[in-house]
Amino acid sequence: MATMENVIVLVNRIQRACTVLGDHGGGGGTASLPTLWEALPSVAVVGGQSSGKSSVLESIVGRDFLPRGSGIVTRRPLVLQLHKTEDGVQEYAEFLHMPKRRFTDFSLVRNEIQDETDRLTGKTKQISPVPIHLSIYSPHVVNLTLIDLPGLTKVAVEGQPESIVQDIESMVRSYVDKPNCIILAISPANQDIATSDAIKLARDVDPTGERTFGVLTKLDLMDKGTNALDVLEGRSYRLQHPWVGIVNRSQADINKNVDMIIARRKEQEFFASSSEYSHLASRMGSEYLAKLLSQHLEAVIRARIPSITSLINKTIDELESEMDHIGRPIASDAGAQLYLVLELCRAFEKIFREHLDGGRPGGDRIYGVFDNQLPSALRKLPFDRYLSLQNVKRVVSEADGYQPHLIAPEQGYRRLIESALNYFRGPAEASVDAVHHVLKELVRKSIGETQELRRFPTLQAELAAACFHALERFREDGRKTTVRLVDMESTYLTVEFFRKLPQEVDKTGTGNPSTPSVDRYADAHFRRIASNVSAYIAMVSDTLKNTIPKAVVHCQVREAKRSLLNYFYTQVGSKDAKELARLLDEDPALMERRQQCFKRLELYKSARDEIDAVSWSR
Repeated sequence: MATMENVIVLVNRIQRACTVLGDHGGGGGTASLPTLWEALPSVAVVGGQSSGKSSVLESIVGRDFLPRGSGIVTRRPLVLQLHKTEDGVQEYAEFLHMPKRRFTDFSLVRNEIQDETDRLTGKTKQISPVPIHLSIYSPHVVNLTLIDLPGLTKVAVEGQPESIVQDIESMVRSYVDKPNCIILAISPANQDIATSDAIKLARDVDPTGERTFGVLTKLDLMDKGTNALDVLEGRSYRLQHPWVGIVNRSQADINKNVDMIIARRKEQEFFASSSEYSHLASRMGSEYLAKLLSQHLEAVIRARIPSITSLINKTIDELESEMDHIGRPIASDAGAQLYLVLELCRAFEKIFREHLDGGRPGGDRIYGVFDNQLPSALRKLPFDRYLSLQNVKRVVSEADGYQPHLIAPEQGYRRLIESALNYFRGPAEASVDAVHHVLKELVRKSIGETQELRRFPTLQAELAAACFHALERFREDGRKTTVRLVDMESTYLTVEFFRKLPQEVDKTGTGNPSTPSVDRYADAHFRRIASNVSAYIAMVSDTLKNTIPKAVVHCQVREAKRSLLNYFYTQVGSKDAKELARLLDEDPALMERRQQCFKRLELYKSARDEIDAVSWSR
């Protein structure tokens, strides 16, 4: 059966996971993760500069590991996660920015905190809101998350901007304003509690004192004859939780590197032997403070279990959805990989066909080629210039050769019509090319819209290349077919059309169309020829306006729907596991995203199961 302590450990782990993924305190990740972080309680350590914050933290941890000095020492928030281990296990520390290194020498931990601070702020007295994350594993700690914040100050010193006072307060407030933040307000006993920066800030954000724990440091440094009983017993400033007195190591002890365990013992002896504080000894000291905070944390978590569980469930749903969106891990065997490639291709083909058939936009542009572009191109053909009186005379004369035509210039007609019909090649080929470009664009669009393909850039490129290669073949077939339609019109003229043309009238009344009174070399005669040829060309134009789209659709659109990937399927079927793996080579950033998502998902599922076990066991 899970215990509440297990859940505190899990809360620490969830907070750490949020931190790893940049989800702490609002920013990054899925929508619920910042809310989840805020729903998980933590302890923010607040106090003025030189109030003894660092000493309190070191007393709780039982290790000397924080940078020391005068003025502003803590210049970045330090998120400190304490993990209780089994007795006998060696203590060690880990930084989030150095996840593969364990520190067993805590003086090196101090140096790294200082170095990491300097990396961001430089060797100045500037501050930064970007936290440093440190985990300490020890049998001498309780499971807690503590956040050490820069000390509050009233004036800017040399090397600091004038806004430093407000900057620090704003940074501290960004943590303590959260309703699930427990405030550890540190105040020195040798100063008037009414002037305490920590208490003033805590009163602003937590006026009822429900979230505030008051800690009084430097009790051993008070003037002789004075004591802090009014504060510790709640008469000077009452909180809903008891005040805790702390006796930190003296500067001499620090200089001598007095062990923290010995320092804790001295602290207990101070309270036990003090005439003023002996009656409070059982509720004083850093060890008691750590246990008090841990117990309160347990109570808060217990009260928050329903809301935490709800948020975890919401996060799991979002992560599951994200995993579906990113795509599940790829199997390693060739059969499964081939199946996946084929499924991805089918998903693409489905979307491509929807574009052509009207389920998605884009296919209508092909109709636009036939309904607008082709008729417009046909109308713009230069038949007026070609059938000018001068050109008709020239063509007919050249066709007659040395023997002028006697009745009707049949060879002239044929040459005029055949040459004119060649003009139709341009619009025919332009229609083929226009549809080809539409199909290529729909391929690109369909690949982009196939969600499952997004994780495989190599397969996308191979698929696009295969589609374009197939479309080129279809274009060539379309070009041959449409040009053949034009050539067919030139090869055999429609005789019936000319039989229905009105004959030139014999004005002599003899009824003989060959009588010399009909001048077959006058302008009117050639205009009649031009008119007849123009009428025939118009008839052919109307025919081609209908047959060219049929040929284009048959050779290009129909084939694109039926066999766009046939050759690609043949190639894929012959690939071995290594080649298939190359096709399914993912974007490294996406692989990392899936791995992080999977880790988060596993963590939250584990947390949900453990918390559910605790809630059932209450």
